[in-house]
Amino acid sequence: MPGKVPADTRVGHVHLKVSDLDRAIAFYGDVLGFTLTQRYGAEAAFLAAGDYHHHIGLNTWHSKGSGPAPDRAPGLYHSAFVFPDRASLGAALKRVVEAGIPLDGAADHGVSEAVYLRDPDGNGVELYRDRDPADWPRDTEGRLKMVNSPLDVHALLAEAA
Repeated sequence: MPGKVPADTRVGHVHLKVSDLDRAIAFYGDVLGFTLTQRYGAEAAFLAAGDYHHHIGLNTWHSKGSGPAPDRAPGLYHSAFVFPDRASLGAALKRVVEAGIPLDGAADHGVSEAVYLRDPDGNGVELYRDRDPADWPRDTEGRLKMVNSPLDVHALLAEAA
């Protein structure tokens, strides 16, 4: 029987190869709102929400000045950042819109509300908030039944904190 990870295991951070460190810091820091916690010269940086050491690592060790990875190649599909409530998700979305960054999509998954975009290097980014688990859609046998319905982006923007 394969082993199972403990239920309270979580993803600690995402570490991305980027082509321009300052541009990536501006996106993840100024636009998305993460705080720069440490920088290693012109090659690497770490950003976080709150007082955690880092949720996002950025480096140019193998990617400085390069173009985005091909869409049709294996790799990271997107990183996803969960916001604590609808107002803070709306505020993040407002910064994205004000920065002129286009959305790739937006969806109501029943369990969450999400917007999708790309960082300056073409990496997929999901910004979302979870609904209370008591409100998650379930089938008649109690199994989770996620959906992919349209999200009212304008209503989400109206709730920006």
